[in-house]
Amino acid sequence: MNMQTLVSALADTMSLSSLLEELRARAHVFAIRDHWKQGEFHHDTVIRLGDGPEERILIVATNCNGGVKEVLAFGEMPERYALWRWRCPHIDDFSGELPPVLARAVTSHWFDPCALLTEDARSELRPEHRVRQKGGGWEPAR
Repeated sequence: MNMQTLVSALADTMSLSSLLEELRARAHVFAIRDHWKQGEFHHDTVIRLGDGPEERILIVATNCNGGVKEVLAFGEMPERYALWRWRCPHIDDFSGELPPVLARAVTSHWFDPCALLTEDARSELRPEHRVRQKGGGWEPAR
């Protein structure tokens, strides 16, 4: 199965838990490598798929409920803020070069993630209990 077919099939699962079950059912060797949260409503789960020269990195973008928005495949680990620079090139806080995207699929949950990063982006946190993240989005004040 080629990478675009796999990425599309994984996106079609529509939830992170179902996506991981699909990877297990396909007998893929994988490991969750990282979790990047940008704001309250966007999560990127970084998954190493396979071993050795055939290893691929999947980035699974989900909403706050685990609904899959986007699945990306790379031949090497992307930098977090390079990924966001690719998504939102107009935001100066993000920098870096993204490795080539080998495959990409979006779902009906997808919308422009830059909308979550504006100064007036919606938040479930009261203003006195939140701070802006690098690049935008809200996180709890510490």
